[in-house]
Amino acid sequence: MRKSFDEVLKYTDYALDIIKKQTMNDEESKAFTKEIVHNFDTHINPGFLEYRKAAGEDFTVMEWMANGDVFTDLHGNEYIDCLGGFGVFNCGHRHPKVVEAVKDQLAKQPLSSAELIDANRSLLARILADVTPGDLQFSFFTSSGTETVECALKMAALATGRHHFIAFEGDFHGKTAGSLSMTAKAHFRQPFLPLLQGTRHCKFGDLDMLRKMVEVMDYVGERPAAIIFEPIQGENGIQIPPDDFIPGIRKICDEYDIMMIADEVQAGMGRTGTLFAIDYYNVAPDILCLAKSLSGGVIPVSATVCTKRAFEGMFPDPLLHSTTTGGNPIATAAAIAAINVLLSEDLPGRAKRAGGMFMAGLEKIRAKYPKLMTDVRGRGLFIAMEFVDGDKGYEVVYEMFNRHVLVSGSLINAKTIRIEPPLMISDEHIEKALKVIDESCAVVYKSM
Repeated sequence: MRKSFDEVLKYTDYALDIIKKQTMNDEESKAFTKEIVHNFDTHINPGFLEYRKAAGEDFTVMEWMANGDVFTDLHGNEYIDCLGGFGVFNCGHRHPKVVEAVKDQLAKQPLSSAELIDANRSLLARILADVTPGDLQFSFFTSSGTETVECALKMAALATGRHHFIAFEGDFHGKTAGSLSMTAKAHFRQPFLPLLQGTRHCKFGDLDMLRKMVEVMDYVGERPAAIIFEPIQGENGIQIPPDDFIPGIRKICDEYDIMMIADEVQAGMGRTGTLFAIDYYNVAPDILCLAKSLSGGVIPVSATVCTKRAFEGMFPDPLLHSTTTGGNPIATAAAIAAINVLLSEDLPGRAKRAGGMFMAGLEKIRAKYPKLMTDVRGRGLFIAMEFVDGDKGYEVVYEMFNRHVLVSGSLINAKTIRIEPPLMISDEHIEKALKVIDESCAVVYKSM
């Protein structure tokens, strides 16, 4: 119910005071937690409180502060972050170089008019053209991963004059209408069907099936505009395709003049041990979707990076696809700093080494509890622990959180728990996380 503006003004003053606070005493924190739970229940979504990612002994644990590879709750308890915001915090929480760049830009102009040319957007676009594989040259900036996919689909349709697409079983590309059409899980799709017509889903990793699908679509006059894929499927539980799969997609795309779209929203920016996950295959896409960690974990920003051919259909009318705040000065400043950090600190190399430590430790744990943990897989710090079922996996997550290590499950594969920490996670915290995983598995294993 609408309240008087005086009441609302009073509450905004209270909220601003909260934002200034660094700490709270026990009485304040209990009252504030109660209020926030009420606000979630009344104004956000009551289902979120039931579907909380990490319940622990007290589901009202609230993130309050963060730094590096840890975060602290409202009561001052420290947690090792082995989730990394589902791939957002590759540079860690509040990396000083990224924060400094944001502050510097904030002191000048956070947002621009969106009418004139602006410096940071052009600087970032050139940097992306210089670091991405192949002939990727142009960038369109937005604020989220699903927006990059929507833009990529439009680019492909405009460049080819076609309107059919192929995605893969187990793919997750977002939840807006176009990207949801590419996403594979029926649970997310069915309430909103029909979606974008002309979309086909192929079995991930099956080149023979893909070739036959393209051949049939071409024969009946429905040649696809694009084939979109994740180099490593994230929400499907860190599924890594056969080594010949992605080069095979490139070959088919070249044969049939189809745009190749690599969705690296989660896998990109150093996470897999190379700057981009597709670098592992020495293949270049026509369109590359980046988001999440492109922001350096500070200000959301995303980019659809593409070849000239993929984008030139928008040259005559640059407003054919547009956004008011995407690629704003403060967000692009953060992205420039994030790329600087990734390269200067060799975070891809760190991910490769740290991932090796994690995988070695997890293999030993899996061998101890074979009836509980059925598989361990990953590349770099994009790692999955697969359990016998989703319930047992959640129990391990629960036990780990009670021991102050945060991980989470996957949206499409409930049996899989992801390990996706900041790329600069310390060796000490890797060892501690492995110890906690071992202890948590032991507790759950005894109850089986």
